[in-house]
Amino acid sequence: MRLAITSALALALGATITPVSAENYPSRTVTVVVPFPAGGSVDGVARILVQKLNETVGQHFIVENRAGGASGNVGANAVAKAAPDGYTLLASASVHVINPFLYKSVPYDVVRDFTPVTLLAEGPLIVSTTPSVPANNLKDFFALVRKDPQKFTFGATTIGSASHLAIELLKLDAGLDTLVVSYKGTAPALTDLMSGQIQLLADPMLSSLPLAQGGKIKALGITSLKRAAAAPEIPTVAESGMKDFAFVSWYGLWGPKNLPVDISTKLQTDIAKVLALPDVKARLNGIAESDLIRSDRAGNSLPPTSATRWRNTKRSSRRPKSRSNDSCGRSHRPILRHCRA
Repeated sequence: MRLAITSALALALGATITPVSAENYPSRTVTVVVPFPAGGSVDGVARILVQKLNETVGQHFIVENRAGGASGNVGANAVAKAAPDGYTLLASASVHVINPFLYKSVPYDVVRDFTPVTLLAEGPLIVSTTPSVPANNLKDFFALVRKDPQKFTFGATTIGSASHLAIELLKLDAGLDTLVVSYKGTAPALTDLMSGQIQLLADPMLSSLPLAQGGKIKALGITSLKRAAAAPEIPTVAESGMKDFAFVSWYGLWGPKNLPVDISTKLQTDIAKVLALPDVKARLNGIAESDLIRSDRAGNSLPPTSATRWRNTKRSSRRPKSRSNDSCGRSHRPILRHCRA
């Protein structure tokens, strides 16, 4: 934001007020808003980034978890309304640009009210079940669902997230109409998966892989076309008979609209250096099996494949149906059959 003052006022104050510039940025605390609870993949990516920025740029960056509302809308709206000076940023995932497809009333425009800064990372999801389910791959799991569908409920970390879309795509490919419970973040969804309240969840490797390796959840497949080097024991979804099934979650950084170009450029440069560090690559290996991506085009649009598949999912999904003794059988919009937890 450029501040214009009159010469007389400047002289009266005895100081010169200068425009926001990258020359001394950051000179105070930069708040990176994560619009979801702590413990999820977006939170994990943001904290890795902030830690390394503080080590390389200076102790100026903090993470603020501002969860609430639908699919991160509360935190995102706070950033949209913030001053465009580089001191309030948004770290989110693909759900940020999917929200307009889902909600009739979003308090901001994802294109006009934000400045896309950089794409941080992308990677596949792990599709998991609770350990007590007697299936070790998705083919066997879906056979169990078809045999006794009333015993199974699927989950999604939040409405419109990569987790949600991946589950809906799996349902379409498997020819199922199972209820999907939508949560307000990764941590509560994983908690219910571990306890058996839900029986299927797609979630990024960062948060799911440690639980799978610890035996707290059972990994049935990974949404990449080849097995992950970090978890070669987990089969791909395609290996369960869903030919060419591939799906990734991506993470980006945004500022408010009208963020000065030099501030955005400095952030891109500093973050690119952080993402190139070997220890950062190692820590993010649970998210991205390919090279991490940095791009000043992040957030302008959905990746074409994801956008197309999202539209196809909306067209193909059935209108929600209620379930007896199920207080969660209603949908906020008649697009996908799900409920909130």
